[in-house]
Amino acid sequence: MWTLAGQGWWRGRALAAWVTEAARKGLLWPHLAPARGTAAESRPPDRRYSSANRKEKIDMSCFPVENTRNFSIIAHVDHGKSTLADRLLELTGAIDKTENNKQVLDKLQVERERGITVKAQTASLFYNYEGKQYLLNLIDTPGHVDFSYEVSRSLSACQGVLLVVDANEGIQAQTVANFFLAFEAQLSIIPVINKIDLKNADPERVEKQIEKVFDIPGDECIKISAKLGTNVESVLDAVIKRIPSPKAHCRNPLRALVFDSTFDQYRGVIANVALFDGMVSKGDKIVSAHTQKTYEVNEVGVLNPNEQPTHKLYAGQVGYLIAGMKDVTEAQIGDTLYLHKQPVEPLPGFKSAKPMVFAGVFPIDQSEYNNLKSAIEKLTLNDSSVMVHRDSSLALGAGWRLGFLGLLHMEVFNQRLEQEYNASVILTTPTVPYKAVLSSAKLIKEYREKEITIINPAQFPDKSKVTEYLEPVVLGTIITPDEYTGKIMMLCQARRAVQKNMMYIDQNRVMLKYLFPLNEIVVDFYDSLKSLSSGYASFDYEDAGYQTAELVKMDILLNGNTVEELVTVVHKDKAYSVGKTICERLKDSLPRQLFEIAIQAALGSKIIARETMVVILPEK
Repeated sequence: MWTLAGQGWWRGRALAAWVTEAARKGLLWPHLAPARGTAAESRPPDRRYSSANRKEKIDMSCFPVENTRNFSIIAHVDHGKSTLADRLLELTGAIDKTENNKQVLDKLQVERERGITVKAQTASLFYNYEGKQYLLNLIDTPGHVDFSYEVSRSLSACQGVLLVVDANEGIQAQTVANFFLAFEAQLSIIPVINKIDLKNADPERVEKQIEKVFDIPGDECIKISAKLGTNVESVLDAVIKRIPSPKAHCRNPLRALVFDSTFDQYRGVIANVALFDGMVSKGDKIVSAHTQKTYEVNEVGVLNPNEQPTHKLYAGQVGYLIAGMKDVTEAQIGDTLYLHKQPVEPLPGFKSAKPMVFAGVFPIDQSEYNNLKSAIEKLTLNDSSVMVHRDSSLALGAGWRLGFLGLLHMEVFNQRLEQEYNASVILTTPTVPYKAVLSSAKLIKEYREKEITIINPAQFPDKSKVTEYLEPVVLGTIITPDEYTGKIMMLCQARRAVQKNMMYIDQNRVMLKYLFPLNEIVVDFYDSLKSLSSGYASFDYEDAGYQTAELVKMDILLNGNTVEELVTVVHKDKAYSVGKTICERLKDSLPRQLFEIAIQAALGSKIIARETMVVILPEK
């Protein structure tokens, strides 16, 4: 008789594994096998496309263009976008109703830790309305100003939006910004007043705000509680009634817009696509309009909210496509895909993102340079708003200077590098991009342009070489209770801001518009604003170009030696206060030595601030 002991330990393991698998399938003890029928299989016909237990591929031809709706959810931070998305997924059977369904579409670890949406996520919902089966493609978007590029890209794949407003907080700064993004894209806007279950909720007041600020009739607002699921079904009905179907034609040649992408180390690039014309299926040969490379489609499908392969994708639908793109440079956001030998006019794509904040990123150990390079390339594929330039430093070695849309964007990018790619980096002080107008023909010939952009303060040109310096400015929108208006106006004046507008959006709330120099708000303005207003004020900004400014380059010296990594650009009027603050912080931060260290801030050859780190000798 064949025994485990007689055949060696490895054969014993193999037999044990076979027994376990056979038992699971019910081959050894049929009465212990799991039941064949499941709740999903016994659902009524109108929910036959629910994703709870789908083994067969969905036939996407059942959803013609007129039965397709593409929409997005936009709102200010923490107004309930992700919670509403959870309820919509539950209503349409995409996920089971459980208490654990919180932020289902927020898949990144950083999103769950911070409680904010960082990455726009897509989900295809199947919904029966008045006897017809509809395909609703939902895109959940971030609410923070630093991720507005995600919102603008998502809107390109939609025909309408749900504008969610908190019934307690009312309209906030980012609500206004997102509304105008959707308005400029000429999308249908459905206002949704959320959190009506809260004790201090006042949906009637918020309804009047929406009417005054956005000129949307109050009777178009849908009042819901996404947390409790109150009246959420009317949101789906409104999506079908008020949002038009996409203008797309299946008979035309394929035109697909790549509006997002991720990298999988086993399958290569996974591209999120919106089909404007034609159809695509596994085995088709497609061409990238950007690179002119030809690929064979390995898989197409929809996100429900997890990947669900299908036989084909048709015009008007949103899904994913895997075509063997192995290099991250091959998948460009905004690219147009078309069938081989059937060229089409490329779609407009997207405006490139304008970085507002730059910081140096260096590996802690130079031996990790190549690993960090690979990690940054893969992460910038997933977050195309990051701008990358190579950089080097005497103290830190080879690295990169990355451009971000804001400080939170920079923090999240750094956190994702650590969590997703196990990469530890050194980040330098964030700076903003300045411009300088060169004075001589020789310099213009050297730089090949009259106006140069400076993203690294160490390369800031001397005053003798330029006619004027330019600094970036932004148009900021602040919405605050009127009792804090005086304090906030003083804060703005201290930051060299110029008031442009002031409007009461209701009896108690004021909307202020200021023109800010970007370097005055990029580091700690938001914290100061929240502190002054007891957390009630909200802030949003948009790019407003450049303006002339008296800028100076400030060097930080340790014992007479300039430290390149600490060089900063400041306004002439604030040079002394900034220099003194940096010297004081360095005095507290630097480790003690057995000799005195002079910490100095200098403008050219002139020392404007100094701190001395003295030696503390041990007592005898």
